[in-house]
Amino acid sequence: MQGMKKISTVLAMTGVALAGFASPAEAAGASQVTYVRNGDIYVSRSTGTAETRLTTGGGRSRPQWAPGGKQIAYLKGGQLWTMKSDGSAARRLTTRAAAGPSWSPDGKWIAFASLSCTGGPGVYRIAATGGNAEVLFPRDCREQDLPDEPALPSGRAPASLTERLRTDDAVAWSPDGTRIAFRGGDCDSTYDACLSVGTVATGGEQTVAAYGGGSLQNRGFAVVPGWRADGRKLAWTAYQEGETAAQNEPVHLVEYDPATRVKRTVGGVGDRELAYLDATHGLATGQYRGHSWVMTVGLADGSRTPLREGSQPSVLAAKR
Repeated sequence: MQGMKKISTVLAMTGVALAGFASPAEAAGASQVTYVRNGDIYVSRSTGTAETRLTTGGGRSRPQWAPGGKQIAYLKGGQLWTMKSDGSAARRLTTRAAAGPSWSPDGKWIAFASLSCTGGPGVYRIAATGGNAEVLFPRDCREQDLPDEPALPSGRAPASLTERLRTDDAVAWSPDGTRIAFRGGDCDSTYDACLSVGTVATGGEQTVAAYGGGSLQNRGFAVVPGWRADGRKLAWTAYQEGETAAQNEPVHLVEYDPATRVKRTVGGVGDRELAYLDATHGLATGQYRGHSWVMTVGLADGSRTPLREGSQPSVLAAKR
């Protein structure tokens, strides 16, 4: 039995699928999920008990499935990397500091956030095969030389979850390829913190969440956006300190309808980083047994079911 345990451990650490796990090409009945635990990337089905560890050594974050499921983009050492879905062929794409990658729907590009010509966060894109990055937002930075590459992260990360999330620059490319949601934007000139949806073709921006500045007497943030597969909903992680204690809102999830601009809270208190499974369910990071867990969240009834210990889920939808 000890020999079998050792073999299973080696397989899991090298990214070889264990019994009960199916590759994206094999799994027609359940979505595939990537997530992070202790700085390494894992993959499993959205149902079942088996999982596969894709990386070792820690230091990874924000994994994102490529369309079709053959690759995963992620961050390592504050830079953008890709690897095959089995954990092999890891490749660094950027030398500049990068945050929160998101694939274009055709799989040809990866968007990420980095320092812009304004000194605030900007959105770039780079070919999935590598090459030079180009600016998408702010629009006024498109015709300017790229700013000097910012220093890579160093030192200790902020101790509290709220402070870590406050400056998370993850971006989200819409399913139709026309828009990208990102922290900051032109609204930075008016508000203390904001979230924008930018139109890729024109560079125009729309503010969808804002905190402080202008006439707003609050403090908070809206970060880590994620689109539903049909593009009709956009979710993000939010936090608010209001004028009074009654207006305070701890970390929570907001779902937004771009057509009507109606917002609502989904999930439970402390839930964050929503990735849609379908129109009625999503995966979010929440607290369970004193640790961060990926939770299956009912978007209509608020139900929450623990799936895997970890955080930062990304979903590859099941084939229909």
